[in-house]
Amino acid sequence: MENIAILTGGDSAEYNISLLSANTVIKHLDKLKYRAFIVHLKDEKFEVLLDGNKINIDKPDFSFALNNEKIILKKVFMALHGPPAENGKIQPYFDKLNVTYTSCSSEVSKLTFDKYKCNKKLSKLGFNCAKSIIHYKDSNIDIKDIINKVGLPCFVKPNGGGSSYGISKVTKKQQLLAAIENALDHDLKVIIERFLDGKEVSCGIYSYGENIISLPITEIVSENDFFDYEAKYEGKSKEITPAIISEELSLEIQNTTIDIYKKLKLSGICRVDYIIQNNEPFIIEINTIPGLSEESIIPQQLKAANISLSEVFNLCLNNIN
Repeated sequence: MENIAILTGGDSAEYNISLLSANTVIKHLDKLKYRAFIVHLKDEKFEVLLDGNKINIDKPDFSFALNNEKIILKKVFMALHGPPAENGKIQPYFDKLNVTYTSCSSEVSKLTFDKYKCNKKLSKLGFNCAKSIIHYKDSNIDIKDIINKVGLPCFVKPNGGGSSYGISKVTKKQQLLAAIENALDHDLKVIIERFLDGKEVSCGIYSYGENIISLPITEIVSENDFFDYEAKYEGKSKEITPAIISEELSLEIQNTTIDIYKKLKLSGICRVDYIIQNNEPFIIEINTIPGLSEESIIPQQLKAANISLSEVFNLCLNNIN
């Protein structure tokens, strides 16, 4: 039986979502094959959460003591959203210890977490992305120049981050400054994107061996102006899986997602979000460690594909031998 760390916590606004994801993973892991421990990371401190107790992890070898037994953790299931996992900062620590993990490498994670750089890379590879510009904290804000480049309406987002924290849809120039300041509360860089008018969909994907599996597509219908935090986690949206789109368009999005997975060298369970405008899908975000809570999109898509969470979690761990 292998000892597995399910990494959760982190230092971002997605902290609570990470805890929910970790609970889903431990619930569905094969208990005959894996001895799983939830490992909480906060402020660079690792702790095993076990039966209401917290046990410190020895960082030099990623181990801990339990009932006079030294347990060394050599595999990590990444259930930590946002920094320091999704931005690639924790991976070098595990690489140094030869601890394998179910997520993208540090280099790939850094790229996908930087929305602006990722969009530029995707565009160079021939994928459709919304036109965008980047704004840095403490630099001058030229409202007129921004509107000339991306137009109105537009979206203002923290350049790194997830779960729709700090995102605003701007319809009037008078709203732009407040939207930028709101996004700067979550990141030092802000991406400002041209508004895409269309249907929002999301496609999950995972791999094992040489096989890459693209999941049924989810259509997202938000009660709010867009798929914000309330819509994602507080029931203010309707998620339809499979999406109500043509079979041809579904296949195009699934194939595009596989192409992205290959060309960006993604790994583990990922999710790519799109806006379909005029029957053409535009990429809006790549999630390299998507939410796995019971109400998250990936579990919905797996259910629609008649694939169990246990099967996928086991495949992901087997894939990193």
